[in-house]
Amino acid sequence: MSGDSDCTRTSPSAGSPSDNEFLPDRPKYVCSLSPDLITKAREELQEKPEWRLRDVQALRDMVCKDYPSLGTCLDDAFLLRFLRARKFDYDRALQLLVNYHTCRRSWPEVFNNLKPSAIKPVLESGFVTVLPRLDPEGRHVVCIRPDRWTPSNYPITENIRAIYLTLEKLIQSEETQVNGIVILADYKGVSLSKASHFGPFVAKKVIGILQDGFPIRIKAVNIINEPRIFKGIFAIIKPFLKEKIANRFFLHGCDLNSLH
Repeated sequence: MSGDSDCTRTSPSAGSPSDNEFLPDRPKYVCSLSPDLITKAREELQEKPEWRLRDVQALRDMVCKDYPSLGTCLDDAFLLRFLRARKFDYDRALQLLVNYHTCRRSWPEVFNNLKPSAIKPVLESGFVTVLPRLDPEGRHVVCIRPDRWTPSNYPITENIRAIYLTLEKLIQSEETQVNGIVILADYKGVSLSKASHFGPFVAKKVIGILQDGFPIRIKAVNIINEPRIFKGIFAIIKPFLKEKIANRFFLHGCDLNSLH
C-alpha cells in the first residue's frame, strides 16, 4: 500500500478554513501501546502521552500553513508516525512528511500503483519476507533474499516496490513505530551480474528514501553470506549513508553466531 493510498483527506487550501466543515470527522486516535512501550517512547522518542494530541495538532497546523497543497493524510495516527520517527521535533517531522511525498512523486516506477496485486510475482518469490518472530528487542526482522530474484523475469524496481510495500504495512503498527525494525540481507549465491543491477542511481534513491523519506526506525542492517564482491557494493552505498546509519551496518560473512 502506498503512502498516498492512506491519504483520504488532504490538507485544506490556503485561505479556505471553511473547507474543514465539509470534511468527514477524522478517526479518533486510540493508543495501542503497552505500558512498557509507552515508557520506552517517552524515554527514547520524547513522546509524552499527555501532550501527544497537542503535538499531532501542531504538526497538522504546520502542514496546512506551510504546505497546503501537499495532499497528505492528516489523521492523528498517520501524522504520529512522522513525529515518532523524528523524536517529536516538529520541524524535522514536517520535513520528513514532505520528503515522504516528494520521494513518491519523483520515482513513479516504484510508487505508482503500489499494491500487492501489482507485484504478486515478487511477493511470492520470497525476495522480501518478515520473519514470524520478533527479535529480543521486540523488533520485526525484514529478510531480503536477492538469490530469489531472476533479473530476466522483472526489473530490480519491482523488488524495491516489494520492500516499500512491506515497510508500509509494518509501519502501521505502533509497536514498530517505537521499536523500529532490523533488516537481514542474505547474499548467498548472489553473482556479480546480479549485483551490478544495484548501481549508484538505485542505491542513492533507495538509501535517500529510507534515511530521509520514510517514517521508520532502522535499528540494524545485518548482512550475511556476503561474497567478496559485496565490498564493492558497499563502497557504492557508503557515500550515501549518514554516519548514524553506516554504524548500524554489520557484515557477518558466514558466521551466523555473530548475529546473536
